[in-house]
Amino acid sequence: MVRLAWRRLTAWVIDWLVILAWVAVTAAVGVPLYVAGVTAALGVVALNVVSAVVVVLPVVAGLAWAEAGRRHASVGKRIRRLRVVDARTGEGVTLGRALVRNALKVGLPWTIGHVAVIALVTGSGDGRVVPIVWVVTALAYALPLIYLISLVVGDGRTPYDRVAGTRVVADE
Repeated sequence: MVRLAWRRLTAWVIDWLVILAWVAVTAAVGVPLYVAGVTAALGVVALNVVSAVVVVLPVVAGLAWAEAGRRHASVGKRIRRLRVVDARTGEGVTLGRALVRNALKVGLPWTIGHVAVIALVTGSGDGRVVPIVWVVTALAYALPLIYLISLVVGDGRTPYDRVAGTRVVADE
């Protein structure tokens, strides 16, 4: 189980290198817009929606598409010889299950993180941080930590795999 957990973690690091390339592209457009004041008219909610649509949704959709595809694996999983399967049947997962899996794995913590960062950046103006922002920030860190711990506790299935009815297996 520890070996599989290590393979899953290294696969995720590889996937994040791919994801960071997309983030770099969006930052190359978004940062100049922010610096030029173009986004100043947007409120906190609108900033979060834009960031989710432009950054998070394409990543979630891309990972889901790869996991529901012919190889049932993201780039990192293919390199580490892993695949995502239906937990009951062992067959490849559908796009729907892969979307649920990646929405919970990536989309939820990332969006919560965006909410926290944007709330901190656009704060009250007097330097105070509202308590709910600390709660949201803690949640943004707690979810990935829970996911990480679940890789080595019990049967190694993460909460997002349980909800989606999936399992990651070695492709050997």
